[in-house]
Amino acid sequence: MKSMIKSLVATLMLVTAVVASGAQDIQIYTADNSKGKITGASIEKAFADAGFIISGNNDMNVAFKSKFQKTNHKMYHLFTLYEKNLVLELVKITPEAALLAPLSMSIYMNENSNDISISSISLEGMAKVTGIPASNKHMIEYSKLIRATLAKALPNGHFEKTSYKILTPKGELVSSFTGEMEAQGDDVEDELESLQMELEGSVETLGFVIAGYNKLGDEFAEAGYDKYDFFDAYSICKLPVIFEVAKTHPEAGAFAPCVLYMYKEKGSTEVKMAYPSVYNWISSLDIEDKPSLEVLEDAQKALVGVIKETLE
Repeated sequence: MKSMIKSLVATLMLVTAVVASGAQDIQIYTADNSKGKITGASIEKAFADAGFIISGNNDMNVAFKSKFQKTNHKMYHLFTLYEKNLVLELVKITPEAALLAPLSMSIYMNENSNDISISSISLEGMAKVTGIPASNKHMIEYSKLIRATLAKALPNGHFEKTSYKILTPKGELVSSFTGEMEAQGDDVEDELESLQMELEGSVETLGFVIAGYNKLGDEFAEAGYDKYDFFDAYSICKLPVIFEVAKTHPEAGAFAPCVLYMYKEKGSTEVKMAYPSVYNWISSLDIEDKPSLEVLEDAQKALVGVIKETLE
């Protein structure tokens, strides 16, 4: 009983507290896992029970062993999820809120450690990438829900104190694009299918992996918000990028995979696309080592190029 009360008090403190580390863009929640009871599956269940839609829970060590014949961590998962009702309320404010659908997290255990950690974007980080103030009630609710669920997924855990030097971004935090689509009504679906086939083929040719795909527009329409002909979100990552960066920054999974959304409003001829650029990684995590910077900037250049080419 005492331990249950202690856990409940800790959870209440977490959901009402301001991020302990101040204006940091990510948060890392850590707990002892010496008994091995906390797994990728148990974490996924905690978030599903809290009402999140799970887009993916990928054991990256399997992919790393296959491609690089080695791993850097005892455990490393990339976990993607979102709460559809809150996402809709935020998208009503700005379409860039779809950059949180899904959210990305990394679940990891370092070698020679019994601690398990989950990194995720903080309230400040969500505000930074979407442009929605951190004081917005839906943003606060989203953050509280994430923090409360982290406490349930990792019992007796705690938020680590982080002190990243937030760097001035060298480029735009969100890479945005606009194209033209003349189709209207029933013809939209055919043109969209052609556009997406070309985009998917091009990004995969460059070594990117499409790790998830969410038809947000269908969920919006079901909820009575029928503003868009389509509103889709891809989760995209590149194995060499996360493999290299995670060597020194396993918490970088808070930004990977990245969300690439595309939408068209009813009656409009414009297709809008956007994704959070790698300058979020570099700025928020104080990344300065040359190998990490090289793979990140190469990926940024490649993805910008292929999106522009697809929209031409």
